[in-house]
Order: sequence, then structure tokens, then C-alpha cells
Amino acid sequence: MMRDPAAVVRAYDIRGVVDEELDEELAERFGAGFVGLVDEPEVVVGHDMRHSSPRLAEAFVRGVLGQGRDVVRIGLASTDMLSYASAALGRPGAMITASHNPPEYNGIKLCRAHAAPVGWGTGLRTLLDAARTPPPAPAARTGTVRDRPMLAAYGDHLLSLAAPDGVPVRRVTAVVEAGGGMAGLTVPAVLGGLSVDVIPLNFTVDGTFPHPDADPMKPRYTAALRARVREARADVGFAFDGDADRCVVVDEHGETVPASAVGTLLAGRALARQPGAAVVHSVVTSRSLAEEVTVLGGRPVRSRVGHSYMKREMARHRAVLGVEHSAHYYFGDFWNADSGLLAALHVLAALSATPAPVSTLIDRRTRYTTLPETTIGVADPDERLREVARVASILPGNVCDWLDGLTVHRPDGAWFNLRPSNTESRGLLRLNVEAPDASAARSLRAEVLALVEAEATPPAAPDPSASPAPRAPSASVSLTAPASRLPRLPRLP
Repeated sequence: MMRDPAAVVRAYDIRGVVDEELDEELAERFGAGFVGLVDEPEVVVGHDMRHSSPRLAEAFVRGVLGQGRDVVRIGLASTDMLSYASAALGRPGAMITASHNPPEYNGIKLCRAHAAPVGWGTGLRTLLDAARTPPPAPAARTGTVRDRPMLAAYGDHLLSLAAPDGVPVRRVTAVVEAGGGMAGLTVPAVLGGLSVDVIPLNFTVDGTFPHPDADPMKPRYTAALRARVREARADVGFAFDGDADRCVVVDEHGETVPASAVGTLLAGRALARQPGAAVVHSVVTSRSLAEEVTVLGGRPVRSRVGHSYMKREMARHRAVLGVEHSAHYYFGDFWNADSGLLAALHVLAALSATPAPVSTLIDRRTRYTTLPETTIGVADPDERLREVARVASILPGNVCDWLDGLTVHRPDGAWFNLRPSNTESRGLLRLNVEAPDASAARSLRAEVLALVEAEATPPAAPDPSASPAPRAPSASVSLTAPASRLPRLPRLP
């Protein structure tokens, strides 16, 4: 019996549990449907290190070939290498990966030629409809496959985009955590020729996910990296996720640098080359990023979370940079695609040009307390969002918007965002909170959680990144109001 494609087609990619939700038959149907969507003579296909990736990639390739189209197979790759191949060859692409999800998951990230994104409104809805119908009849001509290594050309291109500013004033020591993922392939190939001393951690590409957690935003993932940076007295540390499109930065003290702060460093470099340009940021990045972009003379632009939305806004505003709270960084000169390694190269270039440490470079950009993202399991995400909005909207000075889930901006400078997960279970909500100080941030998170959890079911596992928070409300950030005063709000957009 064919799997239901609706279970795996999400807002900006395809993702699900292998053989339970996503199997080879379905992958082949997606391959055939993708040909009809993009209508190109050739498709680029790459895959990550997951044990299920080669067979799912081959199934996707069969679907393409059966429709008479050809395939350029780049083999083991990072997601940003697939983006490079798509742009360099002028062909649409498919990357078989589930990014940071556990090993039992897999998925497909799709793009049109030149790495243009394919999301729900730009093709995934059409692809879902195609996968639900019987596959089209095989073409009279079966397509052909050619293998093309892309690692060297990809590395050369990244290095050309992040050249040091002048003659380096020092040699930088960097600890790099690959986590058994694709950075173990790409980092040595790209950083090997630079004046950088690399201390590698878990560089053996391993689809069994030997590292605790698969998400570099989680403290357990970066624990060994942070300790090694301190022990080696390194200048900086980098942690990559499984498909290496994200990069978390650790300073010389072994402290994680917030993605928004890294984003302001990258924005400074980008806006120096293109003054006045736009910088796109997701709705859950720190407000300090938008403020700093304005100070630098740039134009901050808000976007929904997710690579297809970010890339769309990048193209629409001709932005030089895009920043997400999850350590995705998008570059206008990299076809608006995200690249963890390109972000790391820019940080290294900035460090090599000054004797100042990372903590000094980013200290002035840290103005607010941003709490780690909290995951909450709920039975009905829409109902919970409406309930929180009803409470928040009646309080004086609060401003609510629905660009991505619910964002509530408070007059005291605090804000929170509550949105459904687009990469994991459909019964999960993500909560992000920021306030002018830590006490206000913790109190605000506690009150939002109290509202959400009134009818919530706990997630499968606790979020280790979330620190304990006091449950008592704070008058300065109170959300509570008598139920009889709650207004009726329109249905979610």
C-alpha cells in the first residue's frame, strides 16, 4: 500500500520517518512529479550520510529517469553543495536529507534552477497533488545518469566569496564539531588551504548519528566543542548540523554566540560591500539584529521561518544577507541560499583581520535576553494559538501579528512568538521569547507556557535547551486577564 504523501509534505520540504511515512515508492513518485513541476531536461541529485539516503536518492532518480529526463548525480554532499551545483549547472536540484532530525527520519529538499526555493506555495502543493495520483506513463526515452564531483569547485567558490580583508594579522585556531555529518567532508576540503589551524571533532561521516542530539542548537551537542575550545585556548569554535547548512559559533570562552549576534557581524561585512541593502531576518531573531542593521545603514526585512520563505524574501528585496535564529545564514551572492560553511568563512575572515577576540567583536551587539526555543506538544495547535491571542490582544499596548504563527510585541520591549513546527510533528508548537532582561524574559515565558499547557500534552522528550523558569507571573509582563473579558478573534489566517 502506498504511503500517504500528505504525511511528509511540509511547509518548505519533504520529511518523515523512513519506511513508515517516506519509502522508496513514494520517493520515486516525488521524482516523477518533480519533473513535471520544473519541466527541465536534467535534475541534480545529492544526498547526505544517513543510511537510508542512498536508496531514497536512487528511488528519486528512477522517478526522474522514467519521465525521460536526465540526472546529474553529485553523490555525498552537504545541502549548500547541492545549492551550488544547482546554480553552477543551471539545473533544478533535489537533496535527500532530514537535516538535524534523528536517524530514523529522512526527507527531500528541492530547488529550481539556480537554487531557487520550492516551498508550499511555490511547488510543494502541486507536487503533493501529483504524488497522490497514479504516476504518469513512462516516457518513450529513459533518461541517463552522469556522475559529477562538485566538492572542489564548491570549495573554491566559497573561498572566493569570503576572502580575507587585506593581509591577515594572525593565524586563527578553530575547533570544528561535525557531529558525524557532512561537515566532516566539506570542512577539510575548504579550510585545508587556509591559514587556519583546525581541531576536528567527529569528522568521520557516520549515518548512525553517534553524537548526542543531532541539533547544534542543543547544549548537549556543543558540550564537547565548548570544552575543547577552552582547553585548547582556541580562537573560535564551529558546530554544524547533519547536512551542514547551519553553523553555530562558539567564542574563545567556550560560550555559544547567539545567531542574531553572528548575523550582525555578517551584516556588517555584507553592508560594507553593498551599502543600504536589505537584510532579511526571521520573525524570531533578536530585535537587536534589526536595530544593528539599521545603524549600519541597511534595511531590515522580516520573514517567516524556513528556507523557502527566507529565500523568497531575499530575492524579492535583493537582500545581501538572511539570518534565522536557528543559525541558518543566507547570502545574496550565493544565490540567496544558506551555507553554514560560508558563514564560518566570513567569521574566520573577520577574526584574521583583527587581534580582537570573538567575544569583543560581538559584545556590543548583545542587548536583550533571548531564551532558548521551547517545544510544547499540543493536541490542537490552532486552538492554542487562538487562546493565547485572545488573552494577549486585550492588554493595552500589545501588538499581535500573524506573519508566522502568533507574535506579540509588548510596549516594554518584550515579545514572544508561538508557531507550529514545520519540520517535525504537526502537534508541536515552538515558543521563542525575548525581553530587556532575564527576569522579564523568564516570567513572560512562564505565563505563555501556562496558557498553552492548560490543554497541552507533553512532547515526547523534554527540551534540554530550556532552562527552568519561575511560574509566578510578573506584573511588568503579565498576560493574564479574566476569561469573561476575552474577545472573539477571527480564525487563523
